[in-house]
Amino acid sequence: MPDMDQLGDRFKKFQNLNFGGGGAKWVVIVAVLLWLASGIYLVQPDEVGVVKRFGAFDRITSPGPHYHLPFPIESAMTPKVTEIRRLEIGFRSGTQEAGLFTAGRGVSNPRSVPSESLMLTGDENIVNVQFIVQYQIREPVDFLFNIDRQSETVKSAAEAAMREVVGKNTIDAVLTTEKQAVQQSTRELLQDVLDSYNAGIRVVAVQLQDVYPPDEVIESFKDVASAREDRMRFINEADAYRNDLIPRARGQAAAVINEAQAYKESKVLRSQGDSARFASILDEYQKARDITRKRLYIETMEEVLSNPEMEKIILPDQTASRTLPYLPLPGSAPRAPREAGK
Repeated sequence: MPDMDQLGDRFKKFQNLNFGGGGAKWVVIVAVLLWLASGIYLVQPDEVGVVKRFGAFDRITSPGPHYHLPFPIESAMTPKVTEIRRLEIGFRSGTQEAGLFTAGRGVSNPRSVPSESLMLTGDENIVNVQFIVQYQIREPVDFLFNIDRQSETVKSAAEAAMREVVGKNTIDAVLTTEKQAVQQSTRELLQDVLDSYNAGIRVVAVQLQDVYPPDEVIESFKDVASAREDRMRFINEADAYRNDLIPRARGQAAAVINEAQAYKESKVLRSQGDSARFASILDEYQKARDITRKRLYIETMEEVLSNPEMEKIILPDQTASRTLPYLPLPGSAPRAPREAGK
């Protein structure tokens, strides 16, 4: 870049020249000044300046105003290094230039591009794959000087990477379970390809926009997908029924076991108590048989007669000897207890 002294010397030389008239002289001076002023350029905050001297890279400048020698000596380019660029492959959602789409442009209904979207899977099926590539300039010098028609190069490399990844997967995997893996593998493969070109590009993301079988067989694939959904629904319902039934059955089994254990313990304890009671009664019976026998009779009658549901008829001894014995038959109407003579 020339300093101010050099520019002053050039201006004085032009002043000393005789152009055959004052008017022509000033025209030349203005033209030279305009030519020199054409080297002023401004780099925006989201850009970097790349200056070329005689077509070869010379230097990089930071955001702000700068000066380069006028054309054809030097020229400057200002690529946007923070911008996320977007490529649509297999479809077009708006007006694009070589597949490049920016957010400020209008978007219409997506239009399929079969020459880009039709791909062959690993099980020899054809599938339509529409996807988006987002990338960013990582090294502006490599981006500008190592590859030509940058967006077309990225588009071709992305299409080739996606075809390779899809060709390693079955159609069912691409349509259903392996979409995330396909995106990740394609992004990594695309980055490796661009790095081998020294393209100076960082692949931000690869996103599958739509994946579907060809129109000729799409109805059959819908039936298969519907059957697969029904299968998963039946499996989920069966799992829910199992998860509800098994804990309930375990709870019922535990309740039965606890009841049986309690019944066992109660029977054992009652048997032990009855055994001890019988042994104590036997001891008393051996000591006083008549008294013990009478006491047992009284206790038994007390237990029997204390039942409120039992029908009772009380007769004096004299009346009982002259009364026909009473035998209550099943189905006879119950009668309230009464005393003789009433």
